[in-house]
Amino acid sequence: MALPYSVREGLIGFRRAGLATAASVLALALALALIGLFALLGWQWQRLSRVLQERASEAEVFLKPVDETAARRVGERLRELPGVDSLRYISHEEAAQVFRESFGEGADLYDDQQFLPSSYRLRLGGAYAAPDSLEALAAHVRTWAPVEDVAYDRSYVEAIERNRQAFTLVGGAVALLVVLAALVLVGNTVRLSIYARRMLIRTMKLVGATNGFIRRPFLVEGLAQGLVAGVAAGLLLWGLYSVLLGWLGRADVGRAALTWPGGSPAVTIAALIGLGTLLGWLASWIAVRQFIRRVRIT
Repeated sequence: MALPYSVREGLIGFRRAGLATAASVLALALALALIGLFALLGWQWQRLSRVLQERASEAEVFLKPVDETAARRVGERLRELPGVDSLRYISHEEAAQVFRESFGEGADLYDDQQFLPSSYRLRLGGAYAAPDSLEALAAHVRTWAPVEDVAYDRSYVEAIERNRQAFTLVGGAVALLVVLAALVLVGNTVRLSIYARRMLIRTMKLVGATNGFIRRPFLVEGLAQGLVAGVAAGLLLWGLYSVLLGWLGRADVGRAALTWPGGSPAVTIAALIGLGTLLGWLASWIAVRQFIRRVRIT
């Protein structure tokens, strides 16, 4: 009997304070849409930065003038190193051909194995695509007798890693502020609803109603606000992100960014609805717990 009463009274309270409820739902929906947008942009940036970091985690292993057998052994040893995702051998002849195509006439003056040595071009993948891993690999391979030098662009890899960490930190801080603002908005709306019914609450306490019995309708009201706000935020985010994906498609930034988590907007919308419902319940619980205790019987 208590549950149907709580649901009925909660929904009545949701409709009763129409203007305040609408303002709270709208503010929470906008906050959830912002949270979702920051989360999607952060997710896309993490994927894109990981791709860029893997592409940047390339090293060129230049060999001394050695025979084919020694060069092949170096390649076998490189393939056995942890984190090596791809490996390509570039012979002296291939390097000379690329040099001639790039510099044209006069390139033959530098066509010797000392100036254009054979080399291996390798790329690290996964968790090894990081500045420390690349530095450790280069330091280790430089100790090999047939290896002349190892060249890579450490500054580029470090710049990508710094930007990725900075974006994650700033995005997380902004999302946290938006969540706190949403909690305050929903909590204030519930407090106004409780204050408007303070005499009813006092009467219920006089006849022996427990704080839990009084609290449940307000929790239902908060859940309803969060649910409606989550649905509205999901639809808003779906529209905004679809426009963004269309713009990215025209800008030709690559297929890596043109997707939703899970391949469908349903996952993101469902997450926003769940988050909105949780925030609505949490804000109501905090507000009711604090306010009901202040209502005195005498």
